[in-house]
Amino acid sequence: MSKNPQRFTITAALPYTNGPIHIGHLAGVYVPADIYSRFLRMQGHDVAFVCGSDEHGVPITIKAKKEGVSPQDVVDKYNAIIKTSFEDFGITFDNYSRTSGDVHHKTASDFFKKMYEDGKFIEESTEQLYDVEANQFLADRFVTGTCPKCGNEEAYGDQCENCGTSLNATDLINPKSAITGAVPTLKETKHWFLPLDQYEDFLKEWILKGHKADWKSNVYGQVKSWIDDGLRARAVTRDLDWGIPVPVEGGEGKVLYVWFDAPIGYISSTKEWAEREGKDWEPYWKDENTKLVHFIGKDNIVFHCIIFPTMLKAHGDYILPENVPANEFLNLEGKKLSTSKNWAVWLHEYLQDFPDQQDVLRYVLTANAPETKDNDFTWKDFQARNNNELVAIFGNFINRVVVLTNKYYDGIIPQPGEYTEVDEQTIAELKAYPSVIASSIEKYRFREAQGEMMNLARLGNKYLADEEPWKQIKTDEDRVKTIMYVALQIASALSIISEPFLPFTSAKLKRMLNQTGENTSKTPDWDIIGSREALIPAGHHIGKAELLFSKIEDEAMEQQLEKLKATKAANEMENQKAEPQKEIATFEDFTKMDLRVGTIIEAEKMAKTKKLMILKVDTGIDQRTVVSGIAEHFKAEDIIGKKVTLLVNLAPRKLRGVESEGMILMTENKEGKLVFVNPDEENVSNGITIN
Repeated sequence: MSKNPQRFTITAALPYTNGPIHIGHLAGVYVPADIYSRFLRMQGHDVAFVCGSDEHGVPITIKAKKEGVSPQDVVDKYNAIIKTSFEDFGITFDNYSRTSGDVHHKTASDFFKKMYEDGKFIEESTEQLYDVEANQFLADRFVTGTCPKCGNEEAYGDQCENCGTSLNATDLINPKSAITGAVPTLKETKHWFLPLDQYEDFLKEWILKGHKADWKSNVYGQVKSWIDDGLRARAVTRDLDWGIPVPVEGGEGKVLYVWFDAPIGYISSTKEWAEREGKDWEPYWKDENTKLVHFIGKDNIVFHCIIFPTMLKAHGDYILPENVPANEFLNLEGKKLSTSKNWAVWLHEYLQDFPDQQDVLRYVLTANAPETKDNDFTWKDFQARNNNELVAIFGNFINRVVVLTNKYYDGIIPQPGEYTEVDEQTIAELKAYPSVIASSIEKYRFREAQGEMMNLARLGNKYLADEEPWKQIKTDEDRVKTIMYVALQIASALSIISEPFLPFTSAKLKRMLNQTGENTSKTPDWDIIGSREALIPAGHHIGKAELLFSKIEDEAMEQQLEKLKATKAANEMENQKAEPQKEIATFEDFTKMDLRVGTIIEAEKMAKTKKLMILKVDTGIDQRTVVSGIAEHFKAEDIIGKKVTLLVNLAPRKLRGVESEGMILMTENKEGKLVFVNPDEENVSNGITIN
């Protein structure tokens, strides 16, 4: 790999088109990828930043069946929502493609055929899990069961999200179909496999030795764990009718497995872009002087660090990724984000609820980025970062500079006098920021880089606070001209340096400073700050002050929290599953039961037990002892006087030497706490029978 690449190919994980984009996707993949791509362009680099909708696979066919539409209808709907959301949010893809398109189908088919003709696959007939009720083979994501490694009972057939182990569906203990809930059977079918085990030495050399120093620890650690566990062949085809048909003899009724076809979508997206722009696509994927970087979330590490590189290596014509800076997961209000449970902040809804505030979300997601460990998004933190950082630091500095320049000089930048030591030190610090921020971005430390951008705004605030031009204007007008000139240089630098992080703010600030289209030199935008004597010259006329950011009030946050509460309540209702019906009881069986209303008149915890409590109950017939396993849920003193429903003709039995004469009816609420099954009406006296 060249130390000074001639071009960059940047890929962002293809979003799956069975739902919209949420903040977890943005924080994990798309915001950092966009920051990196914008930064590279500002440095003058040749960049191809590509993405597209991942539109194949079983989840889409299932959603189509549920909604009574075709799979194409599903992907068309969500592709439109996703593409528009990205555009409105300012994600600057050079091309956004679709894996259902003709260019991709041909690219993926040709890729497969070359590997097939070169003998890179193993052809095997194996037993695969089959859902008899659904009459179809089960893709890995549609098998759930117990992970053989950690015991997680909700592991998927390709991966356990609890421990990160890569699995095959047949590895699961007690597997069941996610389509019908049925226990799957095994059925023989023929497929083509990629023999990952044959590439272990290559992967060890390329990643474990070659990238030990420069890949993120969370990525390197996951990859090392998979390789150390031993790699196995993985199927690259599936028995489905939605996807790219297997383009060789014997492939009838089969499609390319979605994990095989999706990453090839980066190549087909690049082809589309190059054709539109009149470029040659091949150097962006086949030239050693190209730097290839994949931005993904941690659930995609195995595909982009082991499987796709193995595919590229086996094919033989392609370069390998220089880095895969995967992020961990972002949680929401302390709970894991979930598309299926609607526990998310959806991008298209955010853009409706917070118009013209794209940069606030970009800023908060970067400040909270789960770069090496899972992190949490809360609306309280969102509000605090906006009000206390964007408004109070960045916005406040710019507003003061622009307002004072208009007040003192009618918006015309004054000619500075001689610099003081403070002025010179401030300008020197200002000129150092681009290289500091660049160093962080080049190491994929976007949170750190954005923090340095805010430190530049803090430098401006401190400079104004220390120099106090509003006071000095009364005694030393010439000194104030220099102060305002220096402050304006900082404001101009912020308009440039903020662009990768806050692109809408950057554009607005440039318009305010009347600096749009200022750079006509060959010097890249990023380098102007360090190389140009004056970023904004004396005599230049700036515009009027506008607020870059506005304060977010409590009411807006309460609305968002109420939306989440409604989602939580809906999920709880949906998850309340009744126990299966017991075997049929005859009317005669039921009439044998004598249920009465009673009152607890005495209660004490049974000694040397955790659960048992000895109760004396007035049944209206008599006062009798009942032993009940409720001691972990109630204090004895709290239930004296409590009305209960009692089965009085249950045969007596001894528990720890105490004879119990009856059973109190109990149930569990949704939190798993025991509650009494009681008559609600008042004036229900002890001894009344329940019919």
